Amino acid sequence: MIEFELSSEYIELIKLLKRLQLVESGGQAKLVVDEGYVLLNGEVEYRKRAKIRPGDIIEFDGQKILVK
Repeated sequence: MIEFELSSEYIELIKLLKRLQLVESGGQAKLVVDEGYVLLNGEVEYRKRAKIRPGDIIEFDGQKILVK
């Protein structure tokens, strides 16, 4: 499991995917979210700019990310 430490109140979902280098570009981040490949707390998340906050768990491409 990847642990990601937030330095602000929240981070947008596509920015988190880019920051962790799980996608190659912002366009790819938008595409994987649109296609339903990203889970937020166990449910498919289609909002590209969903606000990810401490305690959230993101799942994508076999990786789990715990946001702290």
